[in-house]
Amino acid sequence: MNLFIDNKSGEPIYNQIYSQIKAQIIGGELKEDEMLPSIRGLAKDLRISFITTKRAYEELEKEGFLYTLPGKGCFVARKNTALLREENLKKIEEHIAQIAKLAVSCQLSKEDIAEMIAFEMEEKQ
Repeated sequence: MNLFIDNKSGEPIYNQIYSQIKAQIIGGELKEDEMLPSIRGLAKDLRISFITTKRAYEELEKEGFLYTLPGKGCFVARKNTALLREENLKKIEEHIAQIAKLAVSCQLSKEDIAEMIAFEMEEKQ
């Protein structure tokens, strides 16, 4: 598991850890039942407080991305397809909002945008 902490980003460190682990789970880089580094081990590797890593792991567990076995550690939970779908829909909506903003500034029509999306989707299939 590769994590990068950007101290200059202004984003809380626990959130950076949370976001990166979540992205790796959703992206399939971290597999179901794969053991994650211990909270203290990860904190030591990243040179941060274990409380920070604990908070990130707790958030991931609360959202169903991790599960903990007492005395054994934290593991990647089984993928909840409904949850993953919601996560992806949320990302799509964010991208669409950006597309709409750019489209208005370029005076593109809905048809132009629909054609561009259709072309992209054909390329991916």
